[in-house]
Amino acid sequence: MPEATNEGNGATPGLASPFDAHPGPRVVYGVGAVERLGELAAELGLKRVLLVTDKGVRRTGHPDRGADSLRKAGVNVLVFDAVEENPTTRHVDACVAAAREFDADSLIGFGGGSSMDAAKGANFLLSNGGQMADYWGIGKATTPMLPMIAVPTTAGTGSEAQSFALISDEQTHQKMACGDKKVMCKVAVLDPVVTATCPAHVTAVVGVDALAHALETYVCNRRNALSLAFSQAAWKLLSENFERVLGEPHDMEARGAMLLGAHLAGSAIERSMLGAAHAAANPLTAHFGVTHGIAVGVMLPAVVRFNAHGCLEDYRELTGTHDAADYIAARIKGWLMMGGIPKKLRDCGVDETAIPQLAEDAAKQWTAAFNPRPLSVGDFEGLYRAAF
Repeated sequence: MPEATNEGNGATPGLASPFDAHPGPRVVYGVGAVERLGELAAELGLKRVLLVTDKGVRRTGHPDRGADSLRKAGVNVLVFDAVEENPTTRHVDACVAAAREFDADSLIGFGGGSSMDAAKGANFLLSNGGQMADYWGIGKATTPMLPMIAVPTTAGTGSEAQSFALISDEQTHQKMACGDKKVMCKVAVLDPVVTATCPAHVTAVVGVDALAHALETYVCNRRNALSLAFSQAAWKLLSENFERVLGEPHDMEARGAMLLGAHLAGSAIERSMLGAAHAAANPLTAHFGVTHGIAVGVMLPAVVRFNAHGCLEDYRELTGTHDAADYIAARIKGWLMMGGIPKKLRDCGVDETAIPQLAEDAAKQWTAAFNPRPLSVGDFEGLYRAAF
């Protein structure tokens, strides 16, 4: 991982700001794009595909439609639907066992971030052996990986644009970020139709997460001219369509805008990094089981106000408003309310006495190092109390 810097964010990085960007996946976007899954797999020469999903997504029928497309193209496919939210090493091991028994030569992550992460996690072990902890960090795989296609069914994580698998240790619940450019998927299929069956509450939760990605990448200390372009485009698409997609869930234009916005925000993460809201969210999930998107959303207003001491001009530039920090915080709280998401930690089942421990854990999260304003354990404690 490149070392974090704490340079001021008072001005937008110019073209002189260095970056080392790798090409992302081929992106196939449009209504009905999932029907092209067989064609795309055949173009890659795939013969035996393990399609990784979860039972909830499978009940929508979308993964089986994708499997039908594969079979029509002459591609053998096995649907593995045992993934659960926040996948652990147990889910990855089960996925690996299924892939080996089927003799899979490729993978498709079909679902939310959990399905895509589980597929990527399995790819590390299928291709390089060992266990997930061996790949905690960056660039620890030594051999090429199996080709993978990603089909996101939520407009949230942008995992299809990223070379990281986020897998928790089954025993310790420690979330491990395992990154390697070799695990990047070959093709990302963005079909707004498959997001239309996403419940309104889930649409709101993952949408808030995507908005947080756009905001945090825009001000993080690893931002650059390329990542900023993705962050800005993502914020525009997401902020202009969040309310619309909740009000009109079958509006394919709004669904498509949210899906593309989430993908672009994921592309921004891949080329920069996140910050304090995500660092603070992970301990909430580990200790209290708070859903990731809810944890991020509840923490984000406090983080934006904390960062505004050094990033106000950046927030103004992104939103076109003068009181940008207050504007962003108010909009986030409004989006949370609209989605039926708690606005305070006390409403998420968090014990106030745990705040000191949460703060210690948050300060150790790797995304904390990329926040534009450095944070101490005490700063994180203040953020948690402000959000409580």
